[in-house]
Amino acid sequence: MEHSILIVDDDPSVLSALKRSLSGEDSYRIYTAGSGVEGLAILKDHDIKLVISDEKMPGMAGTEFLAAARRLFPDTVRIMLTGHASIESAMKAINNGEIYRFFAKPWDDIELKLSIRAAIEKYDLEAENRRLLKTVKRQASELEELEKMHPGITRLKRDEEGNLILPEISGI
Repeated sequence: MEHSILIVDDDPSVLSALKRSLSGEDSYRIYTAGSGVEGLAILKDHDIKLVISDEKMPGMAGTEFLAAARRLFPDTVRIMLTGHASIESAMKAINNGEIYRFFAKPWDDIELKLSIRAAIEKYDLEAENRRLLKTVKRQASELEELEKMHPGITRLKRDEEGNLILPEISGI
């Protein structure tokens, strides 16, 4: 299964370095963008599981981009990568963009790879939870309809030990 990742940074050498460090990972499809606006366009056109964004970019800061990504694509996991780490930018990223992780440049390749794997796992688990919740809601609705058509069909009687008590059927 292929996992789509979007990397947003205005520095082409950072984009290349990140792509190179992830090149050994067969299951990743990596998209890159040089700005927040370009990143949002890619998010609209592709099913992206993870976004890694720089903070300091011309036009739209990373915190603004991640906040917009959260608003428009709330299921996408977000990571902030910055060379200008400050408490204020970290707080903005966490509060407005609801980021998963915050990394300072230069990053540790192994730690970043592990975090990316964990973020993809998080995305997949949350997607499975959403799928299961949808199934449970559909089944509850079906049971409600059955109960309307056949009153009492969804109620079970149990004895003191929790065993089901089946109604007696005449003629058997």
